[in-house]
Amino acid sequence: MKPLNVVVSQYDSISAEALATSLQHHFRIVAVASGLDEVRSAIPKHRADVAVVDLETAGLDQIAALRREFASLEIVCTHRLADEHLWTQALAAGANDCCHPSDVRSIVFAASRTVPMARSTAA
Repeated sequence: MKPLNVVVSQYDSISAEALATSLQHHFRIVAVASGLDEVRSAIPKHRADVAVVDLETAGLDQIAALRREFASLEIVCTHRLADEHLWTQALAAGANDCCHPSDVRSIVFAASRTVPMARSTAA
């Protein structure tokens, strides 16, 4: 598997930097974006394979639009109150997973899954 490039966007800059620092141990490039517009421009700039987006900065409709705009992009949503209902909605919008932002292990696992693996697991 090739090393992945990741764009991180979280509700506040302190959380974004902390998560990015944790993810640097697992991915080749980790770029921080301060909003969805920056995420959109950072994806081609950094050749991002994955976007880790806080649902407090982007709604589920925006996640679905991001999925349509960047079909090969893996999307991992985060939310400080992630629960089963929000997880279901995030998956329906096209995300790989919805995790608590401090759950780096789950974020890394969700980000590292390939589209074919995710689909075959769901089948």
